[in-house]
Amino acid sequence: MTKSCWASDIGCVRAHNEDSCLVLEEKQLYAVADGMGGQAAGEVASSLLTAVLEEDLSPLTSFGEEELRRAVLHANACILKEAEKNPSRKGMGTTATVLKIVDGCAIWAHVGDSRLYLFREGGLQQVTRDHSYVESLVSQGSLTEEEARNHPQKNMLLRAVGVEKDLTVDTGSLALQADDVLLLATDGLMNMVEGTCIAGLLAAAQNEPERFDDLAYTLVKQALEAGGTDNVTVIAVVYG
Repeated sequence: MTKSCWASDIGCVRAHNEDSCLVLEEKQLYAVADGMGGQAAGEVASSLLTAVLEEDLSPLTSFGEEELRRAVLHANACILKEAEKNPSRKGMGTTATVLKIVDGCAIWAHVGDSRLYLFREGGLQQVTRDHSYVESLVSQGSLTEEEARNHPQKNMLLRAVGVEKDLTVDTGSLALQADDVLLLATDGLMNMVEGTCIAGLLAAAQNEPERFDDLAYTLVKQALEAGGTDNVTVIAVVYG
């Protein structure tokens, strides 16, 4: 059994919200997407992604990493096709972080710098790896995590859905335990709120279940109070 909550906000600076999310509780299927591109094209890309995910995945009765990967690749093709039809949207794209819970496992697919986290026994673990320029520098040892947070090119993606025909989609799975919390978020959260603060809010909701319904809103509020320089979208899922 799972229970989820979600929230999304335009933030304090942007003119419109280019984030999209998918929450299908009865299917235990969730996704966040952070669009990019001028003239609201980012909003189009992220909305197309979540629409394709719902259309492709919601009818399925059997799930694995391959099914999630194929759905993201289908969305990639659909976004590219839309850009071909509308030149003003050329270059639009979106991140994609997709989660499916089945048979006690979390199956995920991921492209870009939105994230999936696992909160278990008081510890917050980043499950996905950012496909960004600064993350590549961190992996090489050229930047520290703290330097990466403030790097002027921290939003430069190396991989996104809808930008190129050939796309590599990261996938994975993990066995779940009772009371695990899975958190999907766009970078509007992580760029504004420290991991220790996120972990503290998750722990509070875990210890006081009546606070869970407001957890996503509380996380978004923290991002806004810290400056809200980007759109921010959060989905929290508690398992068991």
